[in-house]
Amino acid sequence: MKGIFKFIIVVAGNALALWLAWLYVPGFVLNTADWVQLALVALVLALLNGLLKPILTLVLGPVIILTLGIGILIVNALILWILPTLLNYIDFLRGTVTIQDIPALVYATLIVSAVNFIIHIAA
Repeated sequence: MKGIFKFIIVVAGNALALWLAWLYVPGFVLNTADWVQLALVALVLALLNGLLKPILTLVLGPVIILTLGIGILIVNALILWILPTLLNYIDFLRGTVTIQDIPALVYATLIVSAVNFIIHIAA
């Protein structure tokens, strides 16, 4: 029961992080019609973080060690960069997230990483 509650908190935190990135980062576009669609996008992001992040962290481990942990932002940026491409394969989520340029990706990554850091410490 505790694991399910933590996963729900992580999905809610991802929804908050995506909404904050949309609010404050020019070039990060979130085209969701309602909160349900935003929750589904946050669920996909949580699944990407859960499934792909350990693999990317293992592969990029030397980079993360050499940069004293800052390289984990590269992993988070890669996951956030994969998100719109993956969402385009899901019919009812097509075009919900658009990252227009590299600075938008960097700033959105910083926001999503900070919110996820706070959520993982609190939960």
